[in-house]
Amino acid sequence: MAAELRVPAGVDPDAVIGCRPVPWPHGPAQQFAAGRRAAAAALASAGSADRDVPRDPDGRPRFPRGFAGSISHTDHLAVAVVVPGAEAVGVDIEDMTVTPRMARFVLRERERRTLLPPVGVFTPRDLFAVKEAAFKAMNGAGALGEFLFWRIELSRSDDALVASYRGEPVPVWVRSEADLSFAVAIRR
Repeated sequence: MAAELRVPAGVDPDAVIGCRPVPWPHGPAQQFAAGRRAAAAALASAGSADRDVPRDPDGRPRFPRGFAGSISHTDHLAVAVVVPGAEAVGVDIEDMTVTPRMARFVLRERERRTLLPPVGVFTPRDLFAVKEAAFKAMNGAGALGEFLFWRIELSRSDDALVASYRGEPVPVWVRSEADLSFAVAIRR
């Protein structure tokens, strides 16, 4: 699957993706290492001489100056997206099933009514990934303070979704496969 994962349509053309499988036994240490390998690959493709992505004291990955990026993983796949010159990037991949109960908790009634079928085209898992990616991009910029990702509000735009919190919008693109939702948010 790693070779088939592509950046969602409409994303900034400068966005670069790195994917790596998570090796056995698929635990936290393997997920962390695979995420850093994916980030190094994305940084190399984006033209960065520095490919090291250490952890900040709060646990967030610290990408080299001028190369905003984000990392996400499932038990079996790690992905990183780097966008040179962006203020912040958020990425999320999800392979879990979002139950109706989870959807009611994470998604506002208006989001469920307008973005999910039969009116909308997104799955609950897609929208969960969108909110996670948006949270990372908004939190990565550091201007909004601490908040919970499900407080983000989603609305439809032309070729993307728009996530907003406290009046600060960020575009988010999502690509859905049979067993995976992949979302990218970019703050310029």
